[in-house]
Amino acid sequence: MTTEMVHDPDSVHTYPRWEWLRKGRMPHIWCPGCGLGSATSYFIEAVEKAEIPPKKLAIVSGIGCTGRIAGYLNIDSFHTTHGRAIPFATGLSLARPKLRVIVFSGDGDLFAIGGNHLIHAARRNMHMTVLCVNNFNYGMTGGQLGPTTPLHARSTTSPYGNYEHPFNLSHMAYAAGATYVARWTVLHANQLIETIAEAINHLGFSFVEILAPCPTGYGRPNKIGTGLDEMRFYRENSVIRHNIDPVEAEIDLHNRIVVGKFIDIDKPTYLKALWGGVSRAQKVI
Repeated sequence: MTTEMVHDPDSVHTYPRWEWLRKGRMPHIWCPGCGLGSATSYFIEAVEKAEIPPKKLAIVSGIGCTGRIAGYLNIDSFHTTHGRAIPFATGLSLARPKLRVIVFSGDGDLFAIGGNHLIHAARRNMHMTVLCVNNFNYGMTGGQLGPTTPLHARSTTSPYGNYEHPFNLSHMAYAAGATYVARWTVLHANQLIETIAEAINHLGFSFVEILAPCPTGYGRPNKIGTGLDEMRFYRENSVIRHNIDPVEAEIDLHNRIVVGKFIDIDKPTYLKALWGGVSRAQKVI
């Protein structure tokens, strides 16, 4: 975000997609170097690429740094209670099946307090897209250890290193029943835009993991450096492997970060199963 944007929120010349943002909410609260600004921009580009008008979209977020995205986007949105984004999205998807319902939240919100909800939404193959920004810690509340913090990584609650084995989010989503699964870092801009557009148009439960820098809560205690240094880390340590079993995409501090589109399969959604066929469901989805 430029200085001109911060001091002149009414300007329409500083950012070409102001119509997608709530100008009155700017400037945002994210730290310098945070990857959430990039993730938000990529989402906007992906929606335009998918040719979905704003009135056909709904954004649902939980609590946390990523959860603020729902309030910044000029789209019908819910900023829900902690860990409950997916139940809200499930109700919305069932009540308004023609809407493209997107859950945009963080690793702690979706896989710690909200983990049970994600598992069952994936199991049912609910028609929604989950965009999970994974920054390896609880960034908003002080950089504590989270369910995705890599083994031996430091946080404010694991100053000598993490000894808890982390979740492999992509594998967990697929094992629970997700029919579209992908992972990219915010460095992979073009791939991430293409993937989000595909995921939104996918019929069923689609899951996209977005690895994003958290220079304050994760980069600093692990001596990675600034947000730009974390981007360099992604460039030097990422390897693209499409169509693999996500169990092979474990993340740790000492091996390559595997990214790519892992899963893209067809399976009846919950509504199609509920209605006993595809003909009626196709009228509303």
